[in-house]
Amino acid sequence: MNDSFDLQEYLSRGVEDLMRDVVRATLKDPRESAFMLRFAASAAAASKKREAAEKAGEHIPSFLIASITSRCNLHCAGCYSRCSRATVDAEPADQLTRGEWLRIFTEAEELGISFILLAGGEPMLRRDVIEAAGNLPGVMFPVFTNGTFMDERYLELFDRCRNLVPVMSIEGDRVRTDARRGEGVYDALIRGMDELSRRGLAFGASVTVTTENVREVTSEAFLKTLSDRGCKAAIFVEYVPVAGSGGLAPGDEEREYLAGRLSRLREERPEMIYISFPGDEKASGGCVAAGRGFFHINSHGGAEPCPFSPYSDVNVRTASLREALRSPLFTALRDGNVLTGDHEGGCVLYEKRELVESLLGRG
Repeated sequence: MNDSFDLQEYLSRGVEDLMRDVVRATLKDPRESAFMLRFAASAAAASKKREAAEKAGEHIPSFLIASITSRCNLHCAGCYSRCSRATVDAEPADQLTRGEWLRIFTEAEELGISFILLAGGEPMLRRDVIEAAGNLPGVMFPVFTNGTFMDERYLELFDRCRNLVPVMSIEGDRVRTDARRGEGVYDALIRGMDELSRRGLAFGASVTVTTENVREVTSEAFLKTLSDRGCKAAIFVEYVPVAGSGGLAPGDEEREYLAGRLSRLREERPEMIYISFPGDEKASGGCVAAGRGFFHINSHGGAEPCPFSPYSDVNVRTASLREALRSPLFTALRDGNVLTGDHEGGCVLYEKRELVESLLGRG
């Protein structure tokens, strides 16, 4: 990694760019745009908190991923979370309570974390936690959902609490989406998008990118379908393989194609925001997990480097977020050239999972 690379400056600039794009994407909706302008002020104040912490020798990331439940109603083909047993069918035991999550969210806001991504399992199974998040307007909570629980109560909640932004998981057209997620899921997603749009509510789309769909999900036709329905952001997540599915994981050719398409789309279709994960790690000085740019808390409170690196040596039930960020595992990953070292591409922590396990004494 280039020794002159300034991670804090890179992340702050990224948040500023993101907020500018969000405001631009919502200009046609006065109510949504007004909220986004207020939130932009909150995000700027949070950035100053992180900069002050950096000067004091403490690095605070901009993002937190919170998997608020390990339960899900779908069985998506090749789901990494299910294969790693992080997602189950039954009501999970010993999950963090609404009060515990609210304490975590509040603590994150006090540290200067601006964005908390709510994931699962299926996060909309935890209405109690999402309602609690709605009470913190200074934090943006994208809710990554399969879209099958978009009822009237949720629509009213999203209308009342504009800091809650549903991000709907879709794989492409009806055939491809239903093939992976189950029959009827595509139609449920489209109904939900149309209803959100009818009410003037901002929403995004999350797309799992594979070798099979990379060209379809970055095509003009697919993105026009989303844009015409009022979608404000498209988040492209590279597929992380499970046993027997390695051929679906994007390689260098697909990543290069995706990067080129997103660069062009940002210029030609500015009505939407385009984000890729993990994206070009070289541009960010390496992987930004383990607290460099974000970290993950699972539904039982374990602080993990990333949802695709489900290893933990500290639990936020008994530790503060500050303590979690200073955990031996996170520290070893950040200081040991694991995140910034050479790798073949894609998710570095997945590629180096045996090394991560060895740092926990499992190797």
